[in-house]
Amino acid sequence: MKLLEKTLSLIGYEKRAVNGDGYWSDFAALRGATITPATAEALSAVTACVSAISESVASLPLMVYRRNDDGREKASDHPLYRVLHDSPNEIQTALEFREQLTASMLLHGNAYAKIVRGNDGQVRQLLPIHASRVRTIDLQNGRIGYEITDTAGKLERMTQEQIFHLKHRSDDGLTGISPIQRCKQVLELASAEMNHGTEVFSNGAKLLGILKAPGRLNTEQREAVSRTWKAYKSGGTAILTEGMDFSTVSMSLEDAEWIAARQFSTEEICRLFRCPPTVIGDLRHGNYSNSVEMSRQFVTMTLKRHLTCWEQAISKQLLTEAGRRTLYAEHSVESMLRGDSTTRAAFYHSAIDDGWMTVDEVRQLENLPKLPA
Repeated sequence: MKLLEKTLSLIGYEKRAVNGDGYWSDFAALRGATITPATAEALSAVTACVSAISESVASLPLMVYRRNDDGREKASDHPLYRVLHDSPNEIQTALEFREQLTASMLLHGNAYAKIVRGNDGQVRQLLPIHASRVRTIDLQNGRIGYEITDTAGKLERMTQEQIFHLKHRSDDGLTGISPIQRCKQVLELASAEMNHGTEVFSNGAKLLGILKAPGRLNTEQREAVSRTWKAYKSGGTAILTEGMDFSTVSMSLEDAEWIAARQFSTEEICRLFRCPPTVIGDLRHGNYSNSVEMSRQFVTMTLKRHLTCWEQAISKQLLTEAGRRTLYAEHSVESMLRGDSTTRAAFYHSAIDDGWMTVDEVRQLENLPKLPA
């Protein structure tokens, strides 16, 4: 044992073997990768979960309503209605804007947009800002400040009235923490599994082994054998001569249940985002009946938190004190909760018979015109 190894051993550090198994030692080497939003999205399950949530939130109608004596009505004459429902700025549609901010909140934990107000104090535009360019500051007066660095490196300070801020679950109330930040090791393992598979399949879908020769080979013979062996790494059949033999020295993918490990990582990523596996295309445990129910669960258990986050942030940050007394924003989720045609027909029939819906209201929900008077 070398002097350095003896010294480290005396103070409690040891270099342990991995049972001679290169398969698991490869995983140990790969686990050092740093997980960032960009590297996390290299995992298909992360991209699928983020896409499913952000696209669903963005595609749902977002209306601004005004309370009245009859209940409520669409406040289509209010400037904020057009910003949220039609276009928040000159270059984005409402869907593009809300999809971008929801995805930012899921990946970075926070989403930011600059608020542009008119002379009357009403919101006229929302300009998205990348989360990596924003620093949140806890001011001594109990308020929140923001430092924004533009693409030229110029620093600009803004108050909380100037920034629209969506947060994932927060530990300090100032900034949110994304699921990938809270559970980095889950994604590190999934990334290591993916990288390991890439390395394996790039070498012919076989793990490393040893070629045994009955005698000593000179340099020229070893190079010739190496060139010949590499020619067959893409799936061909190697021919061994001169009494040579091949034996594996590491665990096969089948023995290591690599595919099962990849599938389990997909399930774990779904847990992080509270997303049913069937929603992102993992149908191993899905069938027609439970897939329909999981789609409803996706709305009630997954999307509800994000929809409420949008609605409450709009009320708190984009409406004035006077506006909040009569106005509020709400998503319309009825289209995602609708069942099949047989279930809807039975539901509508009961609603009409019991008198709490009219035929014209049912036709409106089905995107049909009213019956002629």
